[in-house]
Amino acid sequence: MASVSHSSLLNKAVRQQYMSLPQGHKCQVTYIWIDGSGEGLRNKTRTLDFEPTSISDIPEWNFDGSSTSQAEGSNSDMYLVPVCMFRDPFTLDPNKLVLCEVLKYNRFPAETNHRVRCREVMEQVKEHCIWFGMEQEYTLLGIDGHPYSWPANGFPGPQGPYYCGVGAQNAYGRDVVECHYKACLYAGVKIYGTNAEVMPSQWEFQVGPCEGIQMGDHLWVARFLLHRVCEDFGVMATLDPKPMKGNWNGAGCHTNVSTKQMREDGGLEHIERAIEKLGKRHAEHIAVYDPHGGEDNKRRLLGHLETSSIHEFSDGVANRGSSIRIPRQVGQEKKGYFEDRRPAANCDPYTVTAAIAATCLLDAGTMRRSMVEEGE
Repeated sequence: MASVSHSSLLNKAVRQQYMSLPQGHKCQVTYIWIDGSGEGLRNKTRTLDFEPTSISDIPEWNFDGSSTSQAEGSNSDMYLVPVCMFRDPFTLDPNKLVLCEVLKYNRFPAETNHRVRCREVMEQVKEHCIWFGMEQEYTLLGIDGHPYSWPANGFPGPQGPYYCGVGAQNAYGRDVVECHYKACLYAGVKIYGTNAEVMPSQWEFQVGPCEGIQMGDHLWVARFLLHRVCEDFGVMATLDPKPMKGNWNGAGCHTNVSTKQMREDGGLEHIERAIEKLGKRHAEHIAVYDPHGGEDNKRRLLGHLETSSIHEFSDGVANRGSSIRIPRQVGQEKKGYFEDRRPAANCDPYTVTAAIAATCLLDAGTMRRSMVEEGE
């Protein structure tokens, strides 16, 4: 069995003794933000003298950007601007988790703050009531980096019995998955469901449907909760799009998309029109569907193992080997949504949703400016 962290082996009964102490009328607020890698999350906590009831009650804060790869030491203060508040499933009510945008000393967005651009795009397309649902795949690892519960010097049996599998021989780490699900529900994250994936130790949870900017907010907080739950169990969750070389499935973040027109009778026509637009911008989308300009997705989008080729755009009904999949039910009912299967597991949901909304709903000039600015 893969190794677990020493901190997870500390006496949890002793911890609970302290966690059950009353905290008076004080409230702990944990600020969460995306660091300079564009993938990692950071957090720190402060005390408020009251329980906040809205995001406007949470004051701005700051942090040392030179320690998160977001600033130089000579001018390192960065601003944390609260944007979305959740209940804290770790220290419980009345305590809060607060997702924040990061601004530089001059109040401009930090390089990995893609929420600002996403919010601008979503404001431009708000009349379309665009909904997203994102399917976050991830892989559980021991702290030694080896997939959790895989043989130390070998491999488990080939893929087949693990997808939605049941039994100790098929499902590795279900405790983490179920605790994360409960934590999301308590926090108020719009988690839709979860399942074991094709590769052993690989799982998926879905967030949505969320409208506009809410998609990115809820997925980032769901990721934070996943990493925190894993911390308590002494294991790690990786969003690497291809954590194991060879004949093992990679990890994506399939993105389901639906506008008001797509959900109405005759919506399939609008779905097909959107797919046509996406096909014309395939390379531009690939460039923003992982944090490294498509380099991570090159290892995953191979044209097999339930993926399309990174070099070609394709679509099809019920085809999991295509770039864009139209669910069979949607094809039959002639309305609903489509699934973009290209985003990598470690994508920034703000970047992905902004790119899709801009391509499908804005004119070409506006869309191209948005995509270029995201890629900078």
